[in-house]
Amino acid sequence: MRLNRNCLFFILSFCYVKGVDKGNFKSCEQSSFCKRHRATRETPSAYIADLKSLSLHKERAFIDVINVEANIPLTLEIIALHNYAFRIKIQEKNGLRKRYQVENALVREPETAPIILLEKKDDHIVLGLDAVNRMVIQGNPFRLDLFNKDGHVITMNGRGMFKFEHYRTRKTLLGKAISKVAEVVGSSGSLTHRLASWIGNLLSSPEEIPMEHNPETDSQIEPLDAEEVQQTSEEPPAEVPVNNDAEETEPGMWEEDYKSHHDSKPYGPSSFGVDLSFPGSNHVYGIPEHADSLALRDTLNGDPYRLYNLDVFEYELWSPMALYGAIPFVMAKGKEGAVGVYWQNAAETWVDVRDVPGGGVVSSLMKLVSGGASEPGPHKEVHFISESGLMDVFFLLGPGPKDVLQQYTGLTGVTPLPQMFAIAYHQCRWNYNDQEDVQFVHENFDKEDMPLDVIWLDIEHTDNKKYFTWDPIKFSDSLGMMKNLSDKGRKLVTIVDPHIKRDSNYFIHKDCEANGFYIKDTNGKDFEGWCWPGSSSYPDFFNPAVREYWKEQYAFDKYHGTTKDVYIWNDMNEPSVFNGPEVTMHKDKLHHGGWEHRDVHNIYGMLVVDSTFQGLMARGENKLRPFILSRSFFAGSQRYGAIWTGDNGAEWGHLQVSIPMVLSLSIAGMAFTGGDVGGFFKNPETDLLIRWYQAGAYQPFFRAHAHEQTRRREPYLYDETTKDIIRQAIRQRYALLPYWYTLFYENEKTGIPPMRPLWLEYPKDSDTFALDDVYLLGDSLLVRPVTESKATSVKVYFPSDESAMTIWYDVETYETFTGRGYKSIEVDMYKIPVFQRGGSIIPKKLRPRRSSVLMQHDPYTLVVALDEEGKASGTLYIDDGESFDYREGKYVYGHLDYQRGKLSFRFLDAGRYSDASWVERIIVAGLRLKPHKIFAQIQGTKDHVELDFKYEAKMHILTIRKPKLPMNYEWHLQFY
Repeated sequence: MRLNRNCLFFILSFCYVKGVDKGNFKSCEQSSFCKRHRATRETPSAYIADLKSLSLHKERAFIDVINVEANIPLTLEIIALHNYAFRIKIQEKNGLRKRYQVENALVREPETAPIILLEKKDDHIVLGLDAVNRMVIQGNPFRLDLFNKDGHVITMNGRGMFKFEHYRTRKTLLGKAISKVAEVVGSSGSLTHRLASWIGNLLSSPEEIPMEHNPETDSQIEPLDAEEVQQTSEEPPAEVPVNNDAEETEPGMWEEDYKSHHDSKPYGPSSFGVDLSFPGSNHVYGIPEHADSLALRDTLNGDPYRLYNLDVFEYELWSPMALYGAIPFVMAKGKEGAVGVYWQNAAETWVDVRDVPGGGVVSSLMKLVSGGASEPGPHKEVHFISESGLMDVFFLLGPGPKDVLQQYTGLTGVTPLPQMFAIAYHQCRWNYNDQEDVQFVHENFDKEDMPLDVIWLDIEHTDNKKYFTWDPIKFSDSLGMMKNLSDKGRKLVTIVDPHIKRDSNYFIHKDCEANGFYIKDTNGKDFEGWCWPGSSSYPDFFNPAVREYWKEQYAFDKYHGTTKDVYIWNDMNEPSVFNGPEVTMHKDKLHHGGWEHRDVHNIYGMLVVDSTFQGLMARGENKLRPFILSRSFFAGSQRYGAIWTGDNGAEWGHLQVSIPMVLSLSIAGMAFTGGDVGGFFKNPETDLLIRWYQAGAYQPFFRAHAHEQTRRREPYLYDETTKDIIRQAIRQRYALLPYWYTLFYENEKTGIPPMRPLWLEYPKDSDTFALDDVYLLGDSLLVRPVTESKATSVKVYFPSDESAMTIWYDVETYETFTGRGYKSIEVDMYKIPVFQRGGSIIPKKLRPRRSSVLMQHDPYTLVVALDEEGKASGTLYIDDGESFDYREGKYVYGHLDYQRGKLSFRFLDAGRYSDASWVERIIVAGLRLKPHKIFAQIQGTKDHVELDFKYEAKMHILTIRKPKLPMNYEWHLQFY
């Protein structure tokens, strides 16, 4: 029976109001592979490395690893990488089925480095990038130890938790039947899967009958295109020993049920996991996305952190529950340095975190190899567990936290410089009713002098939830609507989700169905699930033809009614399946190449966005930078656009948790992110809404959004006081756009995110390691949002360098604060604590405008905050704000420097751009002596122009008005 769409909407809306039901999502105890791995005892490992099997090549080494209990050989591949990193891969030596290796996450194949054999003994081998950065492979038991300049920094399998479930044939009548099917049909992944699933349903209670492996009849099952003809392997694999695992009949290994959903698991168990210890590191960060603290908590007495992309509305706070995205990257931070691990796997993954009291990591062999290393004190340990795929792990040896970030983003890529409008203010709601409503919204922003760059349209703008269309009545003149927005420098974002309405009159559905573009069910038919349109199917983005088709739909002659000022929002791309297990797709559904959905789940959403990105690139003839917002993400998603923290609620707790969530995403490569201002669900009280705008103005992605069942809350609807406070918050964002834009440019160059935890800039200040209510923008602004109701003061932690006392200036009053530690700062509703670091120069634009486009040629204000030595420096980046011309050298990237009474602007590289902007004001804070005169000289001129200035002796503030210094020339000011 099919649900009426209105009935479905009512049910979902009720669920949304009630909030998340944890009972709809698995715990580790309900996930059979997680439960099996978590039950692994800390005993001597069942695996040994056969060191005599070492095969050494220029950049890589191969060693056999044996499961001595089951006599199963694995292959360990070790690859030396440029920039102080190792990569390892582990898989069956003669597997029955090829394992999925993640594609598309890496920006390119990593640059390898020569691998050096430093030592070879009977019980261990030492391989190195050099004499310092090295890996020790221990034979019995199997174990890896990694070293950098700080000494012993990572141990793999130190506690013997390594467990690798090899592909096998099932010792049952069912297993024998499946093997016979494989023998008959060969290696066609789709047909094998389909028949195996059919037999599995037929034989629900098979009799246990021992079955021996027959290498002459068992085909090596390679994943193939579901439409490819039947093929058999030309060369059968070498003989695989009979499986002797005692766990053969454990529940969930060969089929699994959750609620009313059945997972057929025709290939059996294929999971793997291992413990990773970080000697000397007391804090571990990363593995977003979770609504939890920045520093990962010990999970011994609860569930592990889960990485499995899910549609979770109004999620639980301070929880390890899975959310919309998964980045399997951790950074471990010690007193001095840091290291990282990127676990490249797209299947469901659980990560236990453990506080280890000390000891038990350094073996007698390690003491010998490391020159007498002592047992570490308390440190962190993680235990990664993945359901399927290849074990593919990158060890990033730092040695500092910024080094780790650069190593990680060197692998997975960086966020490309956004257009200027994208980092300004966005106004969204589910849904703006029609084009008249859109006009009413942006006209009222103008009426109240509130800046606005983007208006968003949710699912109701479409023709009956058919994406790439417009409602013919409510949005009958989308081009006219767009002209009204574009005339004021504004943009529009429309939603395009990857669930396609099964409607025979819908051109997207007809094309996908006719060309076999949908994900298949276990019978080889198009998978059908439920989402917003009702009955829906899902394009298979693992098929290159599907990605090309999706890309083509964004062309102006196909996505009618759009212009270059229309950008895209890819939502629900986990993928969300309302009637699926855990509101997502069944794991045994089939993708192009014969892969099961279980193998690729976490990367599906990224491929949707990749295809959209390519579409916008082609639409703009590779000239305009795309803007895309995605809810689902994986490692590498940062290359395609922004993400947000999902369906939050109008509660103080959701405002509080948005800070560690964005920080966690930032240090995992997702530099362009933020939370929905005001909370998506429920109605925020006025002071909460104000505080959220003030916080959102200092997060990378700044968007207000609301559920359709909430009251309208556009900021112009409130009382005069509230409007004034929110107007100020938005204007503060616009004033800092030159600084934000510079930070995003530098992120593209270095991988260092604009929004940073304090320890990223103060890596030796251990008091910062667990802080996540205060953060830095770049290295120059310290921000402490007010996240408590009716607060009149907040505690702010001020970090400081070891070598010199850091001065922090209040950005509004220039009051100074010095000394490392906490200080109580008074606040009112107009103010949140924001401070500029002494020793920095920050560019601003202070003229209020309707949108960022209209600010393009506005003059700059430079705020120079002097340090204890009377010095300051900063950078400024300028280009056209929208195109890729900057990659052809059409930009200005300059260094601002003040010392010894001279303020100068110098180009940092060969980039040049004819910008009409100039400097209209310079503020110097912390200047102890009033100068007698100030002269300016511009490059290429001989004139020294005397400038007018004002000096406030009590506050030590000097202001130079209208020096008229052009930003497309070098110049300097001399203070006399």
